[in-house]
Parts: sequence; structure tokens; C-alpha cells
Amino acid sequence: MSLIDAGRTFETFWWQGNIKGLMAEIFYCENCVINSPLYKLPLFVLSQKCHIVTMTQKKPTFKASLKETDIFNRTLLQLRRENCAENFEKHAFLNHEISQQLIDNLQDIKRDFKTVLNMNVRGEALRTHLQDSFIFNQDISFNMVRQSKTCSIQGDEEFLPVKHQSLDLALSCLNLHWVNDLPGALLQIFRSLKPDGLFLGAMFGGGSLNELRSSMLKADIDHRGGSSPHISPFMDIRDAGSLLQRAGFSLPVASTEQITVTYSDAFSLMKDLKGMGENNALIKGFKGLSSRGLMMKVAEYYQDAFANADGRIPATFDIIYLQGWAPHESQQQPLKPGSAKMALKDALGFEPPSS
Repeated sequence: MSLIDAGRTFETFWWQGNIKGLMAEIFYCENCVINSPLYKLPLFVLSQKCHIVTMTQKKPTFKASLKETDIFNRTLLQLRRENCAENFEKHAFLNHEISQQLIDNLQDIKRDFKTVLNMNVRGEALRTHLQDSFIFNQDISFNMVRQSKTCSIQGDEEFLPVKHQSLDLALSCLNLHWVNDLPGALLQIFRSLKPDGLFLGAMFGGGSLNELRSSMLKADIDHRGGSSPHISPFMDIRDAGSLLQRAGFSLPVASTEQITVTYSDAFSLMKDLKGMGENNALIKGFKGLSSRGLMMKVAEYYQDAFANADGRIPATFDIIYLQGWAPHESQQQPLKPGSAKMALKDALGFEPPSS
């Protein structure tokens, strides 16, 4: 099925240029759900590849296939994001903070990006900075897509519905930590970029929520005599650069930032995490309902071990920032071994000590 077959005309679908041509250049039309603020009802496109398995004028059905190697239940993740979408902005302070950091990093790069895929970077600053660009927002959640003020697409990060070498810029904010195959997702982003295209991303790192993880582990052991995972595993900064290189990015950069937020108690933190859609979606996580006694134990251990002098508890978020370019001949290239024109001793002004 193509976009044209679905029975809509696209000349007015987007105010900038010919959307029919742009859509054909950028997206695999059969792999995504398209939404436009110019229409009251979105257009849905039947797809097997990205897990959207029904076509309707109300809501698509999303069901991810589960593999033995999968860590996260992406169908459950999508449901969580659907449920939190209406009140997401009340809990989106972290997303806004990190989105602004990504935009600040983007402002340091003096070049134009005509075609941009935005995955979860929020706020008006992005549209202001890229006001002459064609920006398409993508989210796994239909309700999140409906809130967009610009054209948007419901798509799965594990099956990126973007054609090879079609984007000048890809942005990702706090969504890749839920991907089962992160190397594969980065490879798809890399292939979607034109030569000299840029990827900027941010995701939670290994030290995130270590206080809550520790408190839940101790409460599990004391209350149930064993433990099960309640918090997702996160990538370590030491792996970030090598994953970018493995995907094929040139000039890869990985950096980290630690953000500490304080709460009155553990229940306030967990309410925020639920409002962000960041509650447990592990396949092998605890399946039952956590009892009141267990959660009271978690709050008690958290307060006893980590509360500050004011009685508030900290929640640590490690943020890993990723940057990589699609290779291009204009980029800096390492010199070939043996091509140096000056000896190290001459550059230093003395003979280096021998080992």
C-alpha cells in the first residue's frame, strides 16, 4: 500500500513544499502511521514491518513480536506511553532539560539541515532553531503523535521507517534505552543519514536510579526472600563510543552528565517515573502487583540510606550524549602511518626517554 493509495491528497498535508515528493523520498510508506495537524483525522497505513497490524480511522493496533533475546516488552512500553501522554507535560521536566541540551549542542554546529527526523526532542526551541527545515516527529505512541503541532509519524525505533540516505539530521531524546537491539537501531539511524548527515542523541546511562534500584533490591530480599528486576539495565558510557563506531559513524563522540533530582519521598519519584512512561517494562521483571508492605519497605530503606539533611531523597539520572556523522570526504581524516614530516623528538625539542 502506498500513501497515494490511501485516498488522501498531500499537496496541503504540509505547508512547506510538495509533501508527496518528500514522503516518497524519506519514508517507506507501508511502514508507518502519518498524522497531520491540518486534518482532524490522521491517515493510517497498514504495516507488518513496524508492528502496526490494523488500519482504522480511530487508532492503530500495535503488537511487537517477542524474541528469546529480548529484554523489554515493547508492546507494554507503547501502552505505558499511550496512558501517560495526556499528562506527560506535567512530568516532562527531565525531557525538556535534556532536549534543551541537545539543541544547545546543535546550535554549536554551523550548517543547515533540510530534512530532520525528531524522536522525542520536545519544546519550541527546536522548531525555532530549525525553522527553515522539514521536521518530522516520530514516537511509538499514537497519543503522543496526536499532540504534535507539526507533521508526525507513529513508528517503532526498532524498525525505523526511513529510507537510506534520506535525512540530514536525526535527533533522539530518552527513547533508545528501551530498544532491545541498540546496535541495530543505531545502524538503522546511520543508514538513514545522507553523507555528512548528523546524529545527536541522549539516553539514560548505567548509574541512573541507583538509589531506587538498591532500595528495591534490599526490600525484595527482606520482604519476599528473593529479588527480581524492577529497573531496566542501562548502557555504560564506556560502550557508547564503540557502539557508534560499530554502526559506522565517523567522528563519534560520547559524553556523560549526571543530573540529581530531589523528592520528598520515594512515592513521589515513582509517580514521576510513571508519568514519564518510564515504569518497568522488563520481560523478566516482577509479574505480580507489588504489595503495599513491599513498597513501604522500599520507601523506608530509600529514606534511611539516602535522605539529605532536609529529609529529601535524591534520584540520580546519568545522561549519555551521543554524536556521530555519516562519513563524507570533506571530514577530517587520519593520516596514513609513516606520513609524518617531523619526528616526535624535533616537535618536543628533546629526546623522549626510552621505555
